[in-house]
Amino acid sequence: MKHKCLLMLGGLALLLTGGCANVQPWQRGTLADYTMRADRDPLSPALADHVWFSREAASGGRGVGGGGCGCN
Repeated sequence: MKHKCLLMLGGLALLLTGGCANVQPWQRGTLADYTMRADRDPLSPALADHVWFSREAASGGRGVGGGGCGCN
């Protein structure tokens, strides 16, 4: 039982630290580029909200009304 618990803790530690990486100073310019921004396209969030509320047949939320048919 102790061996199994240690193995599970080790696996959890590997999962939690697997995404960590050191970014070198010369690589930070690439990561700070305009194309890496999630909000670079102002129309994309509005379109995603429209699709979400139309598909869910919900109204409200960010000023988008929905009817389920996509004709709002």
